[in-house]
Amino acid sequence: MTPDRPPPPRRRSRRADWRAAELIALDFETTGLDLDRDEVISFGLIPVRDGRIDLSGQLYQEVAPGVGPSHSSIRIHHLRAQDLATAPAMHEVTEALREALEGRFVLAWAAGVEIAFLRKVFGGGRRAWRRRTIDVRTLIMAVERSQGDGSPGYYALTAAATRFGVPIEQAHHALDDAFMTAELFLVAANALEARGSGSIRDLLRITARG
Repeated sequence: MTPDRPPPPRRRSRRADWRAAELIALDFETTGLDLDRDEVISFGLIPVRDGRIDLSGQLYQEVAPGVGPSHSSIRIHHLRAQDLATAPAMHEVTEALREALEGRFVLAWAAGVEIAFLRKVFGGGRRAWRRRTIDVRTLIMAVERSQGDGSPGYYALTAAATRFGVPIEQAHHALDDAFMTAELFLVAANALEARGSGSIRDLLRITARG
């Protein structure tokens, strides 16, 4: 049975300044990107409140998947089947994830992956999740007002973090990627606010255009 979806933020919060909104950065690591087969193996969450990262609310959870990680995914996140053997199954930690997302806008890097796996875990339409998800990668592209240098990795999370001086601890670790996403959101939100795009609605519109 599909668990209850996290309640979305209140509609009026879309009109508010981004600092007044409830925000949380999310990163999933998965066994692969085939939605018919692959599953979440870890997730990291970092709340952003009042324009600051709230490390007291951070959450990291490894998850035992029903399928083994692909070789290509192991090369990226270094989590093998034996590393996850004692982790809880997704249905055992879904409530913790739901509670963390309740009433909050989601911050994600290249948000399509997170949206796809949120739908797999909780159900719901793509449009509903997009209405509460801010793609931080798209915000950074708007800040830089360019399409990069043409290389495929220019807008990778770690590449953007390097350009903006955001610390990189362990790339492709769900909690560290969530932290980098939160830091880059603060960079982008402050820059875009200075250009007159300071509400959640403004940031969602930029995400939609991207």
